[in-house]
Amino acid sequence: MPKLKTWQLTAGSAVAGLALAAGAVSVAGPWDSGQRKAERDLAAARDRTGGAHHVPARPDPAEPSPAPSAGRVLSALGAGAGGRSGQLARVLEPLLADRALGSVRSASVVDAATGRELYGSGERTVLTPASTVKIATAVAALSALGPDHRIATTVLAPPDGARAVLKGGGDPTLSEDGLRALAADTARALRDRGARTVSVAYDTSLYAGPDVHPIGRGNENLARVTPLMVNEGRTDGSSSGVGDRTPDPAGDAARAFADELREAGVEVTGEPVSGTAPKDAEPVAKVLSAPLSALVERTLTHSDNDLAEALARQTALAAGAEASFAGAGKAVRDRLATLDLPADGLLAGAHFADGSGLDRNDKVSARLLTALLARTADPARPELRPVLTGLPVAGFSGTLSTRYAGAAGPGPVRAKTGTLSGVNTLAGTAVTPDGRLVAFAFLAGGTADPAAAQRALDALASALTEAP
Repeated sequence: MPKLKTWQLTAGSAVAGLALAAGAVSVAGPWDSGQRKAERDLAAARDRTGGAHHVPARPDPAEPSPAPSAGRVLSALGAGAGGRSGQLARVLEPLLADRALGSVRSASVVDAATGRELYGSGERTVLTPASTVKIATAVAALSALGPDHRIATTVLAPPDGARAVLKGGGDPTLSEDGLRALAADTARALRDRGARTVSVAYDTSLYAGPDVHPIGRGNENLARVTPLMVNEGRTDGSSSGVGDRTPDPAGDAARAFADELREAGVEVTGEPVSGTAPKDAEPVAKVLSAPLSALVERTLTHSDNDLAEALARQTALAAGAEASFAGAGKAVRDRLATLDLPADGLLAGAHFADGSGLDRNDKVSARLLTALLARTADPARPELRPVLTGLPVAGFSGTLSTRYAGAAGPGPVRAKTGTLSGVNTLAGTAVTPDGRLVAFAFLAGGTADPAAAQRALDALASALTEAP
């Protein structure tokens, strides 16, 4: 039998559970990009021994290992899940009793293929979910818009070309290259109109309500929530996680656009001002974001707060609702209500104060999260699959890259993390020894030691891959 390449083992482990749940439905196709491609490429890079930059065939033991092989998962493909409820209770309940998990806990485990509940403890109690609420945000956005949706940033100009208006469409990932392309196309359009000089304005009217998150101004976890920004308003070269943010992301984007216009040979008068396009203006240039599937993967893999808030507002816009914190939260909840969730009343008490989970007023239950995860594995809902492919792999990628390192047999676990002061959560999927994909959610409140709480959550997820 030929030796499998590292990327084959890694990719197989990362998506084997998805294949089990989805049956004959392929998980490749339009979603063979983003997170899953990154996993494959990274694993392949680790296995290379040639080229100018040599990489050891065997990774440094201190480095997180690639996701484990799917061999034992596939060997038990036909195994049933009978009796698992009692077994899980015996395994999980002692772990849930860990004092590191604080004063209140909510736990749920379901069979992802059937939606059948395998274990629950306070599973319908609504708690602050922290960043695991991004699962709900992502499901709502994909359900409302589909995986191929792209967010447009547009430039409009009147027939005389005297004014160029940069209109934000809600894409926080707009890059310098995208801005340069917009300027080049705009310059050509203005020349075609015979315009010699142009004034620049920027339009942020797509969003309503406050643009500062309730956590406050100047927080490094999130820029001002505006439909126009470049690189999430980051000013320190970072691409994910905390980072220095500009206090005026829209204005900075407009000023950079004006500079690019000048570089393209356009004479720009004055400084950009906030404003809307004249009634006779029409689009002269447009740049699109990556597909929503890739945006969702990035949101979940890196717990990207800026993107999560953008996804929530895109959901609101799709519903014709106000693109504000309140309007987006209602739109997310309303969209989830259309998904025919497997149990009644799962949205009872649920509240979405934001899309990112930074707001402590977010409230969901563990059972709602597992229901949503199970729905994303439904062969009838392939548009939701990027939620699963975007979940970080334990000890390998994203916000789980440094967790599970050195753990004994963590198995194929993919999960979204959540952390606020006094709140630690984990929700995702795991493949059991009998080859079943299960969805799990563990929410803990009143925690005092974040590191200890994370270890306790990781132990719970690992137990799902080891329970007899």
